[in-house]
Amino acid sequence: MPHDLTRPHDAPPLLDDFADLVAEHGVPGASLAVLVGDRVITAAAGVTSMATGVEVDPETVFQIGSITKIWTTTLVMQLVDEGLLDLDRPVRDYLPELVIGDRAAGEKITTRQLLCHTSGFEGDIFTDTGRGEDAVERYVATLTDLPQLFAPGETFSYNNTGFVVLGRLVEVLRGQPYDQVLLERIARPLRLASVSPSPYEAILRRAATGHVPGEDGTPESAPTWALARSNAPAGSMLAMTASDLLGFVRMHLNHGTAPDGSQVLSAASVAAMRERQVELPLLSGMGTAWGLGWELFDTPHGTVVAHDGGTIGQAAFLRVVPEQGLAVALLTNGGEVFGLFNATVARLLEELGGVRLPERPTPPEAPAKVDVSRFTGRYADTIYDIEVTDDGNGGLVLDRTPKDIIAEIGEQPMRFSLVHLEGDSFIAAEPVHGIHVVFAFIGDADGVAKYVHYGRVVARAD
Repeated sequence: MPHDLTRPHDAPPLLDDFADLVAEHGVPGASLAVLVGDRVITAAAGVTSMATGVEVDPETVFQIGSITKIWTTTLVMQLVDEGLLDLDRPVRDYLPELVIGDRAAGEKITTRQLLCHTSGFEGDIFTDTGRGEDAVERYVATLTDLPQLFAPGETFSYNNTGFVVLGRLVEVLRGQPYDQVLLERIARPLRLASVSPSPYEAILRRAATGHVPGEDGTPESAPTWALARSNAPAGSMLAMTASDLLGFVRMHLNHGTAPDGSQVLSAASVAAMRERQVELPLLSGMGTAWGLGWELFDTPHGTVVAHDGGTIGQAAFLRVVPEQGLAVALLTNGGEVFGLFNATVARLLEELGGVRLPERPTPPEAPAKVDVSRFTGRYADTIYDIEVTDDGNGGLVLDRTPKDIIAEIGEQPMRFSLVHLEGDSFIAAEPVHGIHVVFAFIGDADGVAKYVHYGRVVARAD
């Protein structure tokens, strides 16, 4: 049976099976929390580390990865509430130290574009600038040669770098390090005692460690606990319990109010964060649109607001149905996490709220054979080299080779056999971790695709 401190008698039966589901999907350890109205129900199972065998309980902290971006967005919107920031003015009006490779684009990029991933510059820069309180400041100073992939506002491309810039914006306008602002402006007013902005706080608690696939495919302990501090505002190390994550969500569902009735965020800003800012192309595992920070999924029963996160061997999932006061958080430390997500989070949303999440794309039974000549070639960014070739049968072969930080943390080269899905989108014939990855080829450069898009835009390099 899973450990549980808060289980009411009318809890969803699925929670009684949580430990079996965690084991079935080869997940070393996981924590689940469900918010229904004013109640939070928890379940936990497995171990914090396969090396130590310490059991996961509801007080175990896991890294939440990129769900941190919702916290950073909240800090930014607090600045808007106080009249210190206008989302549609250029970021450089407030942060003149920001200098990127395309100086003209850098003069135009707005805070709103950073929040909804449409700034256009390359977004996966993980430069380690040390462990000091100036890590974010020093990181922003390294961006002087940052490539601009497309004009600001042109399209969506998931962007970690942009959220580090937002973290620096918070630091400058508050006059404090990002970690300190997060604790003082969110965690403490909401009484979220487990929130750990760095390993220094997490080590004081029962903390989960990540696991990555070993040579035989089974999980083994990750080589390091966290990514660089420089990327903290984007999600490199923030950790907490699943119930504290839902304590943060509860504030958003309560129109920005804390348990003591104080206003942490204005109701107007809470609503603005959920408003559609940019539509997404068809991509695997991503929403239909993006708001300010939040990912948005359209369903027949309304909009689900969401965000996921991944660090070194840890994955986190958050789904919220605002109209029903329903939210589910799942925190994991390795294994087949997407299968566990489907067996828990997706099922709970349907059972408790009647909300069915959109199905992930799958290959058509009889894929069309198309002319692929405009898609083939070499594409590259800071973390991947991508080679796309004609498979000779109306499909594509995509070879993706990791480099820099992604290679350092152990990701291996991958080959995808792609078949036509629709338009200029192709889908992997075989699933990876339970997902058929979709690659969309967008833009035009002298008759060939300018970018390959899989959630991030990667520019043609040949």
